[in-house]
Amino acid sequence: MLKKILPVLFLLIGVGAGVGAGIFVAAEKPEHSDELAVHVPTDGQNAPANDSEYVKLNNQFVVPVVSGEQISALVVMSLSLETAPGMTETIYAREPKLRDAFLQVMFDHANMGGFDGSFTSSNTLDILRTALREVAQKEFGDDISNVLIVGIARQDS
Repeated sequence: MLKKILPVLFLLIGVGAGVGAGIFVAAEKPEHSDELAVHVPTDGQNAPANDSEYVKLNNQFVVPVVSGEQISALVVMSLSLETAPGMTETIYAREPKLRDAFLQVMFDHANMGGFDGSFTSSNTLDILRTALREVAQKEFGDDISNVLIVGIARQDS
């Protein structure tokens, strides 16, 4: 009986910790302010050819890593989107649908062992980043040019 309840308990604790962290971060910054959109200047050698905005998604993503029938770790991620100018409000309006699609990609990545071992290696994160970008582009088209992983941590249990 304990073997069946323990993974669910760990999942609930992890989700609760993620929600708590999200509330803590949201209390420090306004949810939909202009501070969340960063405009990149186009003058300079390293600047992109077109203007881009960076939209930080409001809350972190919490992904359980399951080994056998037990949760062996929790991965917490923060994401931002590189978008065409003027997309900030559109993204926030459709964020629940985007978060659902991102979570599905992250769960699939976890189930394939993407968060095991050296999960922060360049190749491993490129696979995840590409999958996240493809999902975002299905929702918003070419207005999304990249998905940026701005924070990632794994807590082993």
